[in-house]
Amino acid sequence: MGAVRIGLTGGIGSGKSTVAALWAELGAVIIDTDAIAHSLTAPDGKAIAPITAEFGAAMIDARGALDRARMRELVFADPSARARLEAIIHPLIRVETERQAAAAPPGAVRLFDVPLLVESGKWRERVDHVLVVDCDEATQIERVVARNGWAPEAVQRVIAQQASREQRRAVADAVVVNQSKTIDELRAEVAALWLRWVGGAPPPAPL
Repeated sequence: MGAVRIGLTGGIGSGKSTVAALWAELGAVIIDTDAIAHSLTAPDGKAIAPITAEFGAAMIDARGALDRARMRELVFADPSARARLEAIIHPLIRVETERQAAAAPPGAVRLFDVPLLVESGKWRERVDHVLVVDCDEATQIERVVARNGWAPEAVQRVIAQQASREQRRAVADAVVVNQSKTIDELRAEVAALWLRWVGGAPPPAPL
């Protein structure tokens, strides 16, 4: 059997990054597709030229990066814009995720942090297990407002664009409910999943 591949997903503000960090504590290699997307749309990123050709220079900010706020507004106003953007970015993300996966140490657990795992429809066959991090919408909004300074309405619009909690749960092999648990409680859940999916006792948690 090859190295275990896990797809991690959850809605905005679900605490997915916290759970990913706990997998990293145990030695999993984290392949963060959101971070990859940011690098592709940073100044001189591989997606900048095709985005400029498709959407015009107005979508590129003064630094030469994607103007994410302006693109977000366009995508909300014009659903076809999302499909056009994803047609540019998703193939580039796939190439980079597989490059990072191939570069991981032999036998290492690969954990793919994929915010839009369900929405893409293409990840289920690429991983051995799907782990969903879940919480209620009120908690999502509270966390994102505190973290990003967004208006609650802006967070609700993002949630409405994402897969529903029910849709994510429907594809999950396991669900971590990250509602009001302590970090130690979450760590224990991740350790149990390691034992189930990877086998053998996980490395000890850091002091």
